[in-house]
Amino acid sequence: MEQMRKPFENKNRNTLYYALSIILGTVALSYGSVPLYKTICQQTGWGGQPIKSAAHSTPEGEDAVAEKLTPVTTSRRLRITFAGSTSDILPWKFTPQQREVRVLPGETALAFYTATNQSKDEDIIGVATYSVTPAQVAPYFSKIQCFCFEEQRLNKGETVDMPVFFYIDPDFLKDPNMRGIDTITLNYTFFKARYDKDGHLAPMPMPY
Repeated sequence: MEQMRKPFENKNRNTLYYALSIILGTVALSYGSVPLYKTICQQTGWGGQPIKSAAHSTPEGEDAVAEKLTPVTTSRRLRITFAGSTSDILPWKFTPQQREVRVLPGETALAFYTATNQSKDEDIIGVATYSVTPAQVAPYFSKIQCFCFEEQRLNKGETVDMPVFFYIDPDFLKDPNMRGIDTITLNYTFFKARYDKDGHLAPMPMPY
């Protein structure tokens, strides 16, 4: 009887170990989700996330980017529109200063958003996520300067301007999937920063 029970005990033990490994892995991923998500999306454009320009990394990267920063004057101009929103629990007003800009691939552009902490008695830290639509454009939307994923502290009643410096990679024109795309929307959403018991920035909702 004991010999018949032993295989079942081993199977149950293996199942328990498997379940524990999933739970531990999920916990570890939740604490690392913000930097992990940030890194993956900025390097791949996954989830409609604009690519982080290589100009922030190495001298070689700067040279590669410099080659791309030449406006393609034979191209059609692309219409870049801007959108901004906040989570329900964040008492900020957050809006783009311009409705749209028109750029050539390879041409740099500077846009601004304005954020106001409308709380009358509380300084608040916010963190922004961002995405572009259509999502397939994300690998070609390169930001040089941006306030995304960085903690932004606004004193009660304070208003600040937040710049976004970007360009559309000229390789956009070589991708047949980009044909017919003339309008691109850059969207930011601000969330109220939350911290865990150790004082680290807790995972926040991510755009889909």
